[in-house]
Amino acid sequence: MLAKAPAGFLDTTHFDTVRFPPPPWADETFGRAARDGALAYTGYRGHPDVLKNVADSTGKFIGITLRPGENVILTPGTQGGLFASLSALVQEGDRVALMDPDYLFSERIVRFLGAEPGHVPLHLDAGDPHPDFDVLEAEFANRGARLFVFSHPNNPSGAVFSEAVIGRIAELAKRYDVTVLVDELYSRLIHEGSFTHLAAQRGMFERTVTLLGQSKTESLSGYRLGVVVAPEKIATRIEDVLSVTALRAPAYAQHLLTCWLRDDHAWLAERMTAFTALRTLTEQKLRQLPWLKWQPQRGTAYAWVDISALELPGPAVAEALLTEAGALVSPGYQFGPASGGHFRVCYARDETEWSSALDRTVRTLDTLKKRRGAVA
Repeated sequence: MLAKAPAGFLDTTHFDTVRFPPPPWADETFGRAARDGALAYTGYRGHPDVLKNVADSTGKFIGITLRPGENVILTPGTQGGLFASLSALVQEGDRVALMDPDYLFSERIVRFLGAEPGHVPLHLDAGDPHPDFDVLEAEFANRGARLFVFSHPNNPSGAVFSEAVIGRIAELAKRYDVTVLVDELYSRLIHEGSFTHLAAQRGMFERTVTLLGQSKTESLSGYRLGVVVAPEKIATRIEDVLSVTALRAPAYAQHLLTCWLRDDHAWLAERMTAFTALRTLTEQKLRQLPWLKWQPQRGTAYAWVDISALELPGPAVAEALLTEAGALVSPGYQFGPASGGHFRVCYARDETEWSSALDRTVRTLDTLKKRRGAVA
C-alpha cells in the first residue's frame, strides 16, 4: 500500500509526536543520564534507583504494594515487555485466549511461540463494553486455555471496562486457575470516569502480569521504555528472556521513569483536554455519514470505525482512503478474525490537519458507498 501512497499522505496509524511532544522534563532527564557514563550498564531488570521509584509510583497508581527487586522489570518498550512476558508464559502447543479485536501483535507473538489462539468476541455495547463471557469461560473450561491476554483500555477500540466486568474476568481466572496478561499501556489516557486495574482485584496479583509504559499518552515511544509488573515467580522467567534478547531497557532512557506518574499530573490533564476535544471533532465529522458506525469510547485516542455497510474488503477500503483521501489507516482484519469490517485511526493529531483529513475521509467513504449502490 505504501508504494501507492500519494505525496504528503497522513499516517493515522500512530500518535502525532510533533503536535504532542514529550513532557518538558524528558530531554533534560535523558541528557543528564547520558552525560553520566556510569549509567550505561544496568542489571537486566533495570537501574536499582529507577526500579525503586517505579515500584513506588506504579504501586500507588495500580493500588498494590510492589517490591522493586521482585515485581518490576523495565523493558525495551511495552512491545518488548509483551514479547518477553509471552515468551515466559507460553509453551509450544498451549492455547491462549485473546480478545477480538485486540492489539494486533499479541496473536502474532502467540503464533510465533507455537501456541494456538482462541478468540473471545468483544461486545462494544453502549456504556458497557465487555468480552463474551460465555466464550471466555468455554476457553478456560473446555478448550484448555490457561492464559488470557487482553489490552485495557482496548486497542483498537478504546473501550474501558467497568469494575463489574474486570471483577468477572478476575472471578473466572481464579475459578479456572488462569494467568492473565493485561496490557494497560493506555490506562492514563482516560477521557472520563474511572479505571479499574485487574492486578488490584482480590487474589489476582499472583496470577496477573501488567504491562505499562510512556510511549503513547506521554509521546515517549522513541525512548523505548516499558514496565512489566508481575509476581516474582513470573518476573524471574521474564528476566531470563530479557537477558538473552535485549539485556536491558535503554539505560539512559530508564531515568525518565523517575518523573512518570509522579510529577506530571498537571501536564497530563492539559493533554487529555486536547485529546478529548479531538475525539469530539472526530465524532462530529464521522456522524455526517448515517450508515457509518462509531461508538466513541472512554480510553485511548483511537476511533474504531465500523464500515461493514460498505460490504467491501477492509484492505480495499484502506487502499481507497490512502490513494483518494491521502490517509493511511489500519484495516480491521489486523486486530482479529471477526474485525474485518472496521478500520482504526488515531486522532491524536494537529487539529487543522486532522479536520481536513477527516473531510477527505468522509468524502471518500461516501463515494465508495454510492459506487456500491450504483453497482447494486
